[in-house]
Amino acid sequence: MRRVAFFIPSMRGGGGEKVILNLVTGFAERGLDVDLVLVSAEGPFLADVPENVRIIDLKGRRLITSIPALFRYFRKERPEAFLSAFMGSNIASVLVRKLSGAQTKLVLTEHSTRSAAAENLKSLRERVYPFFMRYTYPRADDVVAVSGGVADDLSKLTGMDRERIKVIYNPVLTEQMFKRATEPLDHPWFRGEEPPVILGVGRLTRQKDFATLIHAFDIVRQKRPARLMILGEGEERAKLEALIRELGLEESIALPGFDPNPYRYLKRTAIFALSSRWEGLPTVLIEAMAFGTPVVSTDCPSGPQEILEGGSHGPLVPVGDPSALAEAILRQLESPMRDTLEQRSNIFTTEAALQPYADVLGITLDRVDTCIKLS
Repeated sequence: MRRVAFFIPSMRGGGGEKVILNLVTGFAERGLDVDLVLVSAEGPFLADVPENVRIIDLKGRRLITSIPALFRYFRKERPEAFLSAFMGSNIASVLVRKLSGAQTKLVLTEHSTRSAAAENLKSLRERVYPFFMRYTYPRADDVVAVSGGVADDLSKLTGMDRERIKVIYNPVLTEQMFKRATEPLDHPWFRGEEPPVILGVGRLTRQKDFATLIHAFDIVRQKRPARLMILGEGEERAKLEALIRELGLEESIALPGFDPNPYRYLKRTAIFALSSRWEGLPTVLIEAMAFGTPVVSTDCPSGPQEILEGGSHGPLVPVGDPSALAEAILRQLESPMRDTLEQRSNIFTTEAALQPYADVLGITLDRVDTCIKLS
């Protein structure tokens, strides 16, 4: 039986982890032996891993402490193909494969615009990652970027020929996602004739720049009734809560924390707003579009420009500009762009991504359909 392995740090609740979960599920459903190799077997998405996927827990407190266990995995299991995601995991995978002597085909996937991210990294260890990328990434068998913008940035950062970097859009939409969107949502803001809710989703981090979204919402509230909800958890919670109090918006903004089923919110909200400073291919923007929810987004590097085709499916605004973001939100509330959203989002189905990923992994799959029923 063909065995393919996927390697990420954990199954915490992020877009990249959701992408790997969809790939793992898709390959397992098509009869492959699939290993999900984790630095630490933890996170809310762990419960969604199919039973026929073998979870390999390296039991590392951090990536570096898991390297001996990863070396032993390569030496013992020698999977036919091994796909890694995220910068640190990618660097470790190249080094460990070389040391182990395994002939496993190695594919690295890059989910973020690393040059933008590097400008915001705090520790010295994180800041030297780009130097290791220049050494390791060209030594993989294939490198996949989740958008054209990520691929262009990665080529400049690593010195790799742009033609060597393949672009495969993320497998985002699944039948299960649409089923979960129909689950009840017991929140007073989504009942009856309440003011429209603007929704943000993501980790409460500098990257997502929810402070700009809060300032934009303050401008919106001065012109019409509305509410803002941000789903997610992270290190900037205290800072954002202080900003909400400073602006006197405690009754109009909610920070409920992480929710394993954001789809029921995305399906029912008036507007989805992405305020990020940088991205790769923002999963939640695609998910909102699939439900026909009008969207606004910063024109950050990279992903939104490609997803929205230059603003054809929703307004793009400059990064860090609350006034421009507020104006776009008000326009969407007044005259929402929704006619083309579902059609555009259909290129981001799991089924559409499986065959391209199978090709780079050297795995043969039966023909798969590229569309699912969006409802």
